[in-house]
Amino acid sequence: MSANDNPFAGGQGGGYGAQTVGFGGGAAEPAAMPGAPAAGGDLIKDTTTADFQKDVIAESNNQPVLVDFWAPWCGPCRQLTPLIEGAVKKAGGKVKLVKMNIDDHPSIAGQMGVQSIPAVVAFHNGQPVDGFMGAIPETQINEFINKLASGAGGDAKEQAIEQALEAANAAREAGDVNQSAQIYQMILQQVPDNAAAFAGLAGMLLDAGETEQAKQMVAQAPEAIAASAELASVKARLELAEKVAGLGNPAELEQRLAANPDDHDARFDLAQIRNATDDRETAADLLLEIMSRDREWREDGARLELLKFFEAWGPTDPATVKARRKLSSILFR
Repeated sequence: MSANDNPFAGGQGGGYGAQTVGFGGGAAEPAAMPGAPAAGGDLIKDTTTADFQKDVIAESNNQPVLVDFWAPWCGPCRQLTPLIEGAVKKAGGKVKLVKMNIDDHPSIAGQMGVQSIPAVVAFHNGQPVDGFMGAIPETQINEFINKLASGAGGDAKEQAIEQALEAANAAREAGDVNQSAQIYQMILQQVPDNAAAFAGLAGMLLDAGETEQAKQMVAQAPEAIAASAELASVKARLELAEKVAGLGNPAELEQRLAANPDDHDARFDLAQIRNATDDRETAADLLLEIMSRDREWREDGARLELLKFFEAWGPTDPATVKARRKLSSILFR
């Protein structure tokens, strides 16, 4: 799936609009996930008898719509409404809330047989599918919304997220960092604890040299994903970046090697830096050069470090395969 086909994608270009991101360019206006509006004002509205067909029946084809039947004189309504509004906003687009004052618009409630208020009726695909009466606790409201959302398109939403992640990764690989970051941000607006999108955005910060912002973002990760494999990978990169930062300037290391080709300390540190910047083949060649010149250097330290690289890269990585062949020729010549 291309970034242009992605249901999350907005306009091309623009900057990274997320609060934790500091890349250049203007902030892009994010697009919402289909059926999941991002703005609180779009999630909650009042309706009339004339607009009920549009606001409830038609809109429920996009996501479930809760209809809150209430009246100004109803004390329990005043207790329930703030709770259900808060729960709908917290749900982040899983459902919408439409409020109907039965004093001003009694016909719909009468047609549906609503005999007491507050009464909440959930519509999906144009039909009433569930509901409750009375001012129930907030925990029960959340359970009601979660049950409704999971039975009314939860799988479709997950599929849309997977497609969006594929589009973000493809854009990132193609070098379109603005588009990729925008898609990651859109996903996080809908699912703040999506580990892949969170780690993807943090990783892009790291790629751009915004190490401190990446570190801050990882530190503020939602508890649900703090120990995820995706975040662990970014944390490992941050640790490596901190390690490399203490190794010195690569240009100065190159100058040391030019002046003294047997300066294996400089060559070893440069290999660490090249690995950290994902120049794997060069990193391996630097360590192999040490072995070729001095097998006993640091008690076989170059070979042992190269084996660590292999483990991190994986056995099928092209850099691993190529370096293993070179290593064999050195070991067995």
